[in-house]
Amino acid sequence: MSAYDRRDLGLLLLRLGAGGVLAAHGAQKLLGWFGGGGIEGTGQFMESVGYSPGQANARMAGLAEAGGGTLLALGLATPAAGAAAAGAMAGAAAVHAPNGFFNAEGGYEYAATLGLAATGLAITGPGRLSLDHALGHIFDRGWMVPAALAATAAGTAVVVGLRNKRVREEKEGEQEALFEESMAR
Repeated sequence: MSAYDRRDLGLLLLRLGAGGVLAAHGAQKLLGWFGGGGIEGTGQFMESVGYSPGQANARMAGLAEAGGGTLLALGLATPAAGAAAAGAMAGAAAVHAPNGFFNAEGGYEYAATLGLAATGLAITGPGRLSLDHALGHIFDRGWMVPAALAATAAGTAVVVGLRNKRVREEKEGEQEALFEESMAR
């Protein structure tokens, strides 16, 4: 079977689309491209939503998105690339979850879609139109899929768990008004 089939073409299109979007999203964080905040601005945002230290988290998220997205688009080290991108999107989904599902209301729809696409590619593999295939799958072995996803899930659980704890502690420190101002007069 030397001819490429529709599965190979479909995986190529999915990799280029999801990988390209992830790479651009990461470039916003790392380099300030495409209207992004760069490390400084993204770090401040990360701090404001509970990811501390902000600049370190901005670098990690940016590298996972830009690096994972670029590697997904190329079809290189697909299990690790997909897992890294999925972990970054899980962190983004945690921030947007209180707003519900749909992106129009600030929900986690966009992050979940990119994360699931990256996870699906990590599991399925890149197809024959990829650098992994051209290199004999030396960075795309079967055992690498569960290893990459498990390591990323563990790291993501720790980072998101610490973030959620910080957010909870900040809310506990806030005091709600006992009476509305109009009633106090």
